[in-house]
Amino acid sequence: MKNFIYILLGTFLGIVLYKSEAASWFRIYEMFQFDSFHMYGIIGSALVLGVVFVLWIKKSKIKSFFGESIHIEDKEKLFARYILGGTLFGLGWALAGACPGPIYVLAGAGHWPILIVLLGAILGALVYGIVREKLPH
Repeated sequence: MKNFIYILLGTFLGIVLYKSEAASWFRIYEMFQFDSFHMYGIIGSALVLGVVFVLWIKKSKIKSFFGESIHIEDKEKLFARYILGGTLFGLGWALAGACPGPIYVLAGAGHWPILIVLLGAILGALVYGIVREKLPH
């Protein structure tokens, strides 16, 4: 039953991403050209909601679905690490025309060439899993 709820939530999120044009290559291109506020509004509102919910989780000490307390640890403040990771993520996003979430949305909407990008993302995650222990963390 719990998996069915996740499927429903994921489907709802996919519909919202598609209808808001957050998965549109044209909107992403507009964002990188600084021609439109559309994507910045979506990303900014997601950022604000994320901060609010994380603060709410930390203050209210709510429990997970399994009854365990949720503890969010602080991240290390390594500037170079985040610059390198953000640059790689941004380059991949620019080359593919979609970040990881909308890849599934575009595949579900019938844009079949995105399956090549999905395969590349899966292979990239596989390669990372193989070399993870050799990388500095």
